[in-house]
This record gives sequence, C-alpha cells and structure tokens, in this order.
Amino acid sequence: MTLDEQKQSAAARAIEFVEDGMKLGLGTGSTAEKFVNLLGERVKDGLNVLCVPTSEATRAQAENLAIPLTNLDAQPYLDLTVDGADELDDKLRLIKGGGGALLREKIVAMASDRMIVIADASKHVEMLGRFPLPVEIVSFGAAATRLMVEELAESADCTGNIVMRQNSDGKHFVTDSGNYILDCAFGRIPDPEMLADALSIIPGVVDSGLFLDIADLALLANEDGITVLEAPDVD
Repeated sequence: MTLDEQKQSAAARAIEFVEDGMKLGLGTGSTAEKFVNLLGERVKDGLNVLCVPTSEATRAQAENLAIPLTNLDAQPYLDLTVDGADELDDKLRLIKGGGGALLREKIVAMASDRMIVIADASKHVEMLGRFPLPVEIVSFGAAATRLMVEELAESADCTGNIVMRQNSDGKHFVTDSGNYILDCAFGRIPDPEMLADALSIIPGVVDSGLFLDIADLALLANEDGITVLEAPDVD
C-alpha cells in the first residue's frame, strides 16, 4: 500500500464515525483533504451535516463539493473534528501547523466534543520534535518575538534553529488570520507541556502547533491496515 493509499485508508475509516445530523470540523492538509472528498460523496448521497472548515483552502474544497458550511459564530459547538497531524505520540499529543492553519485548527478542535486524528503511521513518534514545531506570531515585533521564543524554549530544554517561514518567492508566509509562523527545529521536545506553558507567556505568540489533551482518537494507516490509538484517561 502506497503512502497515498494509506492516507486514503485512514480517511475512509474516519468517515465511519460520521453520523447524520452531525456538526463537523473539517481539517486541513493532505490526509484531511481525502476525508473531505469522501464526505462530499456522502453528502451527495444524502448525508445531512453542517461543517466548519479550518482554512480557506478547506473552505474552497468543501464549497466545490457542495458540503454545507457554517462558522463558529453561528454554530459554536461541534460534534466532531477530523484532522491530520504532522506528528503524534503515544499520549496523542500532536504537532500541527505544517500547512499553516494551526490556529484555526485548534479553535475548531477545541469547540468539538471529539477530535479524531487521521494519518499514516510514519507520523507516530516516541518523542515529539522531529517535525519542526510551528509557532504562530503577530507581525509586529516579529524579530523580538523570535528571540523570546528561542530563550523561553531553551528553559524547556528545547534548542535548535528557529526560522521565519517563507513562501517560494522569499516573502513571509502569512496565515489565514494574517500572522507569521516560526518553524522551530528542536529535534526533540522532552516536555511538551512545559514548552507550551513557556511559549504562552510571550506576548507576540498567538499559539503554537502543540495540541495537548485535545485529540481523543487516532487512526493510523500502515501497509497492514489501521491502528487505533486512544487518548489516555485524565483523572
């Protein structure tokens, strides 16, 4: 099974969790895109859902498939969000934001009763950090914010190259919310909670791509099928 087929397999398994009448959050990225395509087929066959997209790219895809859309102002509570991940560990702690939609993805996920992660098995790691952590920041004082991110991350035992994400034309990448993204190549994040707390006190940081205690279930596709991971119970 190719990597693309594995992503398709994970998306197909996630569709089984969708029920008629649900309010859904639609993720962003290559695997989430496959889920949205499958959802569009179900809607065409008569499935009744109302969805909130996590990016303008997902919005455009859903509109092309005639999937009914709303927003969190009109529908502040969702039943389920299905989204991908750039990395996840055994505790279902995630790194997201490789596509630049981390802020909206987190807002939508937090507004949902459940979050299901769909990914190929290569995204499952023992320790987060192999994938550079995206940190969304405001444009004002971006250089100063980058230095503060570097200093505060070091206090959480995270060091590495931190760069401003750029487009192919060399200009700053700008998120759908009008912000910049720092990509932090730490290599390892031994204590994601400590790092998230450290980053949260920096005024210029909007949010990080650390999704902690948010995902409920992960559907990981490999050549042999689907592995299901459940978030540990929190007392």
